[in-house]
Amino acid sequence: MKSGFPGFSPEAMAFFRGLKKNNRREWFQARKEIFEDKVKSPMVELVGALNRELARFAPEYATDPQKAIYRIYRDTRFSHDKAPYKTHIAAVFTRRGLKKHASAGLYFSVSPDEIEVAGGVYMPGPDQLLAIRNLLAASHEEFRRILQRKTLRTLMGDLWGEQLTRVPKGFPADHPAQDLLRRKQWLVYVLLDPSLATTQSLLPEISSRFRAMAPFVEFLNRPLLQREKKPDPGEFFL
Repeated sequence: MKSGFPGFSPEAMAFFRGLKKNNRREWFQARKEIFEDKVKSPMVELVGALNRELARFAPEYATDPQKAIYRIYRDTRFSHDKAPYKTHIAAVFTRRGLKKHASAGLYFSVSPDEIEVAGGVYMPGPDQLLAIRNLLAASHEEFRRILQRKTLRTLMGDLWGEQLTRVPKGFPADHPAQDLLRRKQWLVYVLLDPSLATTQSLLPEISSRFRAMAPFVEFLNRPLLQREKKPDPGEFFL
């Protein structure tokens, strides 16, 4: 597969190594131009290249780079760690029409220490959680077939995420999908060799995993899409 992205420059990785040692505003501000030119601008290019790949197998997940790419600034309000900056760059691709973090999506991050590629549902709200559990209760066999696909297992490994100790209320304790219903997150992820970041292999390595995860992510979004399509009872009175 010919890559449409040459990889990040060594300067981008050097920037993150320096930021990890000097995570403070003064250091960052003095090198903000390096961040914009060597990190953010190439990241926009990479997201654009991934969008072109997604157009082939999951066009509904192609996302505006400005919306896909996470800010470098950390939210420190509720954290003991007050370091102001993230030491990686990341992006998430959410299905069109669904909320960014409450639905299933595709994700990757790049740093000098690791490259993470992931997919699934990370922070579903109560309504989304119930909708997904109802789908799993009714269609767990289909979901298990998706999880057992060779490409997904080879490239992304096993299902993981936080889970309850008991089956949630409203579902039989002996339900054949009890192991799936107890989950609060449905995720797959893999860590890749960080040396890939500066090579043209980065794009195909991420894209191949996005392709493998697409049916998994689309299954989890199915009930959420149905909820979004239901008309608001009040709209007929506008």
